[in-house]
Amino acid sequence: MATLHHHPLCPHSRFIRLVLGEFGLDADLVEEQVWERSEAFLQLDPQGRTPVFVEGQIGAVPGASVIAEYLDETRGLALGDRRLLPDDPRGRVEVRRLLDWFNVKMFAEVTDYLVTERVFKRLMPQNLGGGAPDVAAMRAGRNNIRYHLAYIGFLMRSRNWLAGDRLSYADLAAAAQLSCADYLGDVPWQENEQAKQWYARIKSRPSFRPLLMDRITGMPPADHYADLDF
Repeated sequence: MATLHHHPLCPHSRFIRLVLGEFGLDADLVEEQVWERSEAFLQLDPQGRTPVFVEGQIGAVPGASVIAEYLDETRGLALGDRRLLPDDPRGRVEVRRLLDWFNVKMFAEVTDYLVTERVFKRLMPQNLGGGAPDVAAMRAGRNNIRYHLAYIGFLMRSRNWLAGDRLSYADLAAAAQLSCADYLGDVPWQENEQAKQWYARIKSRPSFRPLLMDRITGMPPADHYADLDF
């Protein structure tokens, strides 16, 4: 069986867990505290970042985008019309554009601030960067999320899913980022009904159920986190 090295509130790890769920693939989950910089983990990925997917003779496949491409190349055709990366070049460009938007831009502007300051700093020893959260960074993340929520709502006013007619990697990447902020209660859902309805559809999928079971010791999720009706 394959192995996924992850952290429960790493949005890129959550993205790959959603992808595996949509593909119907099982993987053993190994939780990594990346700030510990363990030698065994660094041998899998010298950058020391989650997620890392390990399978058979291929060995380590590091990074969310690389893993997503690898899974599409090795299993995508078998999914038929459930493939998460479209067959046509224009559709693939749009999915990859939105993957970059959520996994890079939204992560840098929102999720990294919120998760690092509210969760990781709490778990990390002081000598490894732990300590009191940066209030300004948290404020920036909470302000920036409104822009990304509005963009999701904008896309959903003219599309069935974020990148077009079908569920794709773009939807799973956006949902993974938002799910981390939602665990912390930092998503102003009342500000955009289209985005909220889209997220409810994703949240109701079987692939999302394991994420709704995630818990961080000493930090329970927001009351509505596992509620499919918000």
